[in-house]
Amino acid sequence: MAEPEGLRHAAIAWLEQRTFDRQISLTRDEIADFRFQGEPFRLIPSYQGIWKPATFEATLSIVTTYRAPGKERPYNDALGEDGLHRYKWRGDNPNHPENAGLRRAMEQQLPIIWFTGVGGKPPQYQVTTPVYIVNEERDRQQFVLAPLEDASEIPERDGGSELVTALRRYMKRETVVRLHQPVFRSTVLVAYEDHCAVCNFAHPELLDAAHIIPDSEDKGVPDVTNGMALCKIHHAAFDRRFLGIRPTKDVPIVEIRQDLLDEVDGPMLRHGLQELHGKPLMKVPARRTDRPGNNNLVWAYERFLSATVEDVA
Repeated sequence: MAEPEGLRHAAIAWLEQRTFDRQISLTRDEIADFRFQGEPFRLIPSYQGIWKPATFEATLSIVTTYRAPGKERPYNDALGEDGLHRYKWRGDNPNHPENAGLRRAMEQQLPIIWFTGVGGKPPQYQVTTPVYIVNEERDRQQFVLAPLEDASEIPERDGGSELVTALRRYMKRETVVRLHQPVFRSTVLVAYEDHCAVCNFAHPELLDAAHIIPDSEDKGVPDVTNGMALCKIHHAAFDRRFLGIRPTKDVPIVEIRQDLLDEVDGPMLRHGLQELHGKPLMKVPARRTDRPGNNNLVWAYERFLSATVEDVA
């Protein structure tokens, strides 16, 4: 038997719809809801990191396990200098069936599904799909992955190994938009259990994963300890330095800039900002390792204290 015609693309379309275009993460039970032609079909590996169903010639999906801050993953997957992810072989045999399945997906330019663990109980996975394997680095026993929308975006290889320079920057940018940002968002929202840290608002569709140190800064890494779940208004207020978070030994304290405290306006300003001044965060992650890094909070708080109306106008 061969791979059922249309299954791969049906699975990708279903996952995009189920995750609201990759905005939310899924548990294994939720992923198991997929049906093809009325029958259940498994999309995620049970234990191993690479899933090639028995009748398939090419890999259908891969998994990257969740890594708590400071912990290493079982496989040393990493970013390359070109900004694209490397996914390690299974073992060191290039002809292992799982490695052969990945190679076949590369040769046939077939899209695969990438499940990235983002924590939670039960564990949740951010879905990135479609993803294409655009190269194999045999000397390093790894494949090169790119989250592209279509096989037509896969660049030609220059000299047999290097990606075309003109497309490298584009692919790096797309990796940030289609992989890094959604994984960061899901990791942060899972840590805060889909609640705003400032006001405890609990609708994930209206929550953002806010960087404490902006990603435009060298220290602004997309790590859960550099993030907070914030509703739209408090994210904007934090970024514009109307709202600051004062580090403490216990739960950080919300502070509102003095000119806003002095302003007289409607109920949104009063209830949404002014009344939060001096109050502790309403939601912090249960796991201490997921809570904001103190150095990150100090950096952002000092920036808040130095803000003036002219600075943020």
